[in-house]
Amino acid sequence: MTYLLSFTIIMIFLLIGEWVSAATKAFVPSIFITAVLFTIGYWTILPKNVVPQASYTTQFVGVAMSLLLVQMGTLMNLKELFKQWKAVCIALLGVVGTLILTLSIGSLLFNWKTVIAAVPPLTGGIVAALLMTNGLKAAGITTLVALPVSMFIMHSMIGYPLTSVLLRKEGLRLTKIYRKQKDDPNSEAVKIVQQHQTSEKRQKLLINLPTRYQSPIFIIARVALIALLANWVGILTHNVINANVICLVFGVIAHQVGFLETDALNKAKVFNWLMYGLLAYIFSQLSLTTPQIIGKIILQIVVLILLGILGMFIASFILAKPFGMSREMAFACSLTALFGFPADFILTTEVCHTIAQNPDEEAYLTEKILPKMLVGGFATVSVASVIIASVFLKLL
Repeated sequence: MTYLLSFTIIMIFLLIGEWVSAATKAFVPSIFITAVLFTIGYWTILPKNVVPQASYTTQFVGVAMSLLLVQMGTLMNLKELFKQWKAVCIALLGVVGTLILTLSIGSLLFNWKTVIAAVPPLTGGIVAALLMTNGLKAAGITTLVALPVSMFIMHSMIGYPLTSVLLRKEGLRLTKIYRKQKDDPNSEAVKIVQQHQTSEKRQKLLINLPTRYQSPIFIIARVALIALLANWVGILTHNVINANVICLVFGVIAHQVGFLETDALNKAKVFNWLMYGLLAYIFSQLSLTTPQIIGKIILQIVVLILLGILGMFIASFILAKPFGMSREMAFACSLTALFGFPADFILTTEVCHTIAQNPDEEAYLTEKILPKMLVGGFATVSVASVIIASVFLKLL
């Protein structure tokens, strides 16, 4: 009963988040509502171990993350992936903007060690927060141990709705373009939709077995093989390139050569199960702090978050036009540093689904926005934030 009750609570929290998002047409993102519910739950009656009790352990999450990133690769092509270098540049330079403002102005307002402890989680996800927490413990700076995780929690609460608003504006801008171009057979919009419609029809798989053998487990096994290969390569290269990034790239290649189907895990009917488990694990990090801890450091957190987001805004505002993006899209790419995958995927698909009037329009919006958000998130959270955290640990 305990395990089933824990699982049910998590599913209800996720359900409420999705319903609120649907009711508000993505004005209020689902992950924001679910994060609020988890926070209130942990601060009141919810057990701290509710997520692992529901079977979402670190082992499950390790598997889910790798499989889902390979899945993301099956939704792209190599040409599209390489075209996103502009999104990578904007996201990384947005992080530079954050570092400049927080380290300069922030260090004038607060203790130097406070700034050093708080900035890495601001430029990345939970990995950077946990790295800084462990570093603070090792250095014996116990007064700041709660700061990195608290920063992660607070900036996510601000980052989710802000990014959703920006993506919505970008989506509405793109829908106007699509509706103008949809009747022109030579337009970019029509070509994108046609490519989406025919991708599965054109795809020839390397392994063409009789239909009776093409079961969901056949798809999952192949996705797992690619994920395993990607992680093995990551170990061989001593994670010079983050294993998560390798999973995405190998997923793209496996799809291009016909080893994996388009949208493989959805065809195997396990995509949502893995995604919900990964989200549950991320929300479980909200149990690491309390209202009392937040109350003592709320001023530092809010000021540094505002400085960090201002740095991202200035960088994206300056770079948007030279890089051929709208300011909303550029700013959203920079903001992926606040959360990364899977939040960038969920926020984007929610907005595209609620704005679009039909499947073709949704396919166009997704193709124009999702690759930028995914690649931007990997550049910041999976790569830059870990490097920054490693450097800042030495500064402590």
